[in-house]
Amino acid sequence: MPAGTPAVPVAIVGAGACGLTAAIFLRERGLDCVLLERDATPQGSTALSSGFIPAAGTRVQRAAGVDDSAALFAADIQRKAHDTAAPHLVKAYTEAIAPALDALQERHGLAFELLDGFLYPGHSVRRMHTLAAKTGAALVGALAAAAERAGAMLVTNARVHELWWNGERIVGVGYLRPDGGVEHLACGALLLACNGFGGNAAMVDDLLPEMRGAVFGGHAGNDGSAIAWARALGLELADLGGYQGHGSWAVPQGALITWALMMEGGVQVNAEGQRFHDETQGYSEAAVHVLAQPGRTAWNVIDGRLLALGRAFPDFVDAEAHGAVKVAADVPALAALIGCDADTLRATLAGTQLEAPYAAVKVTGALFHTQGGLAVDARCNARANLFAAGGAARGVSGNAVWGYLSGNGLLSAVAGGYIAAREMNA
Repeated sequence: MPAGTPAVPVAIVGAGACGLTAAIFLRERGLDCVLLERDATPQGSTALSSGFIPAAGTRVQRAAGVDDSAALFAADIQRKAHDTAAPHLVKAYTEAIAPALDALQERHGLAFELLDGFLYPGHSVRRMHTLAAKTGAALVGALAAAAERAGAMLVTNARVHELWWNGERIVGVGYLRPDGGVEHLACGALLLACNGFGGNAAMVDDLLPEMRGAVFGGHAGNDGSAIAWARALGLELADLGGYQGHGSWAVPQGALITWALMMEGGVQVNAEGQRFHDETQGYSEAAVHVLAQPGRTAWNVIDGRLLALGRAFPDFVDAEAHGAVKVAADVPALAALIGCDADTLRATLAGTQLEAPYAAVKVTGALFHTQGGLAVDARCNARANLFAAGGAARGVSGNAVWGYLSGNGLLSAVAGGYIAAREMNA
């Protein structure tokens, strides 16, 4: 490192859910840390998510009368991943997430509540925890405020572009400033809490060929930097074929339409008015099914009951305000909207519980974030004093799109940040 470089016990690359959680709990331990965030304000993949965190055995669950356990949660994760998720991380994350959320609530003011009314695909019980606003932006904002109150230092507009390695351990990082200058920070330990590679088209083409050309609904910071650094350092990577897709990205509005509508009886039909997959299997693999349809699009078909449910979600309300939701009085009107044969559509809907009048949203399949990255142990350690979690590390979704259980991304981010903060020595 250049002479006179400032030093900190722990440097954290990325101020999303993972980095902010880690900073909060590092400060609880009395360790100083600096968060290096590429954007002007913390956002990342967290801000673009629903903000729903799955956890088993929390005080919020117990207060709601929900009987759950880390073991049941782990079994749900492995069932969805066909027993291909990294066992050591599944165990570590499912056991850590409840203490993490309880501590964030009780000691740092994050007022979690249990999402009610329906189950997300693959979960045995209600375990999605959310803030009242029910958005990822609200979650990252609350975490950032808690980190600031805890005394963590946040440096924004700081795009880390190099890791300094002395052959045995990380000694610091270099980061770019908006004026083109480069600054350096020495550290006793480093946590990569930064990104996946969903925004790197070349990496997606190479590693996720079924999503080639798909809409990327994630954050631009997912440029594959962590993958590139790992390769440069000769570190092991794992599960690079795992990712979270979503089969319900409104076009042309570019908005996420909640999958709760599908779980409660909505259906997806293609341009010919036919259903083409089992919607209850999961929204991640639905992305691939939708992209395989004519025009790489489909229609989410719901009715008045489900329209009311959708309006409980801020993202849906915003999408409706921008014209994504179309209303049809009957099957012929719905068929005209979709451009399909009315008799075909009538036969399709006969097997559902939907009733006129209908509403429909035109959607495509999108890539949201990748689930592969640095291979880490149960301490979120990759090598020596280098730790990784969240989008930078291997997740708990196995090596394919169908392994993603709803909420796995935020599970890995929050539990991983909590564990890394507990395990790091600087």
